[in-house]
Amino acid sequence: MANPRLDGTPDDEGHKSSSTPRKDAWRSSYREVMAIGEFRAVWSAHILSTIGTNLLNIAASILVYQITGSPMAAGFTIALGFLPPLIAGPLLSGLADLFPRRRVMVVCDLLRAGLVASVGIPGLPLWAVWTLLFCSVLPAIPFAAARAAMMTEIVQGERYVASTAIIQLTSQVGMLVGFMAGGFTSGLFGPHATVMANGALCLVTALIVRFGVRARPAPERRKKEEGGGFFAMTAGGARLVFGDPRLRTLALMAWLAGLYMVPYGLATPLAAEAGGGETAAGVVMAGTSIGALVGGLVLTRLIPPETRLRLLGPLAVLASVPLLAWVFDPPLWLMVVALAVTGATGSYQFVANAAFVLCVPGEGRALAFGLVAAGLQVAQGLGILAGGFFAEFFGTGPVVVGAGVLGIVFALLLAVPWSRMSDEVTRRMQESDSAS
Repeated sequence: MANPRLDGTPDDEGHKSSSTPRKDAWRSSYREVMAIGEFRAVWSAHILSTIGTNLLNIAASILVYQITGSPMAAGFTIALGFLPPLIAGPLLSGLADLFPRRRVMVVCDLLRAGLVASVGIPGLPLWAVWTLLFCSVLPAIPFAAARAAMMTEIVQGERYVASTAIIQLTSQVGMLVGFMAGGFTSGLFGPHATVMANGALCLVTALIVRFGVRARPAPERRKKEEGGGFFAMTAGGARLVFGDPRLRTLALMAWLAGLYMVPYGLATPLAAEAGGGETAAGVVMAGTSIGALVGGLVLTRLIPPETRLRLLGPLAVLASVPLLAWVFDPPLWLMVVALAVTGATGSYQFVANAAFVLCVPGEGRALAFGLVAAGLQVAQGLGILAGGFFAEFFGTGPVVVGAGVLGIVFALLLAVPWSRMSDEVTRRMQESDSAS
């Protein structure tokens, strides 16, 4: 039977599920999700896309360094990935609420294929490389918004939480694989060839989505009298997110990553101060991803749904606590352990992401998700930029500790109202599972 949405409107997916779910049915949600062919297609495309994105970051950074010989230019090349969401989040995410979501995903991947392949053309001036890189990130925002919204049409309730966890856990693995593959292939074939091959990878993901996911019509929208056009719809998406206390709290919890991810942007100087080199910097950067893998699996596989939702507030607070270790000028191994703990507790993002999407009305789901996802990237980018700026004046240790203190304070301010909302969100998810 159909899987009804949390807002009460039915979809036409038709995936089967038990009409009388067991109390512990959430334990089998991973297996149930992986049994759905459409999810496997979206998941496979996501694996390749994540690997490709991080491979591109490394290969493009190497390419720019070869052109300029400037470490600052190479670093700016990576930072470019955080800037497009300022534009794409508010303006482009709504495309997935205007057009069929599979079509949006396919078109975005085709656009990325052409733009990414163009970056690898030998002889391009630096301004052209940076412009193409900037533009290549823009389609990724409506793509992610369309994917998140479409997933609610494929799976619902606790199965959606499981699908989100699988996708985000895969992202952590994809980051690690992409970073390693980017450096290896750039050394073996050169950065130009590596970047152009990444364009072909985008074509593969477009084909997987096109033939692995069935077509669905664009979501029905309200009457035109509410209209005012695309920009009015975008403004309405912002009002939707910030006008609903649940959505606002979940969005701000997500953006806390801009504080507890500050050490990620300072990985190179932190490793150097601890007596390490480039390899050590890579290990420092990987610490959060390793912790997120472990924490995400524990949170979504071993902890019941109602408990994990109540834990969102405490985990958001704990995510910044390990940053206080920099008060003691920690050695390299302790840095990695502290960041792994941050990643493990920061895996609350997996659950917050799913809860957010499921609480948004269907016709505005893609836009709302895109706005918050863009805000998350911008928050991380600004956090990294601010961390680097203040580290020039105060040193890395005080900056990391300061970010930790701010993260704890802001998380506490969000944890208190969330403690009053979590039961309602849990109840709605349970009702969705029972009716699906």
